[in-house]
Amino acid sequence: QVQLVEFGGGLVQPGGSLRLSCVAPGIVFSTFDMRWYRQAPGKQRELVAGIAAGGSTTYSESVKGRFTISRDNTKHTISLQMNSLKPEDTAAYYCNAWRDDFEGRYDYWGPGTQVTVSS
Repeated sequence: QVQLVEFGGGLVQPGGSLRLSCVAPGIVFSTFDMRWYRQAPGKQRELVAGIAAGGSTTYSESVKGRFTISRDNTKHTISLQMNSLKPEDTAAYYCNAWRDDFEGRYDYWGPGTQVTVSS
């Protein structure tokens, strides 16, 4: 059973920064698209940022220009640098590893890490 693990959540003041990391052991990491999702209480889970196996990135409009996703294939790790944080960024953040090809569909998740933006 593949289990991703997120790190780096916490409490931060508005305007502050946090860096989330996710380790994905036990998979051929370089072949997976990696994504960060978040879910606030009472809301649906939403895609925040993604980085494809080839390195291209995508961001939701709400975080574009403030968040940066990156990956290190040698360490099986992705990171999410979050700057200029707002109270509306408060949510549980989840790491996702996704691959869908001729070998099958693979969809792995971490347990989540809480980010709270509050003064």
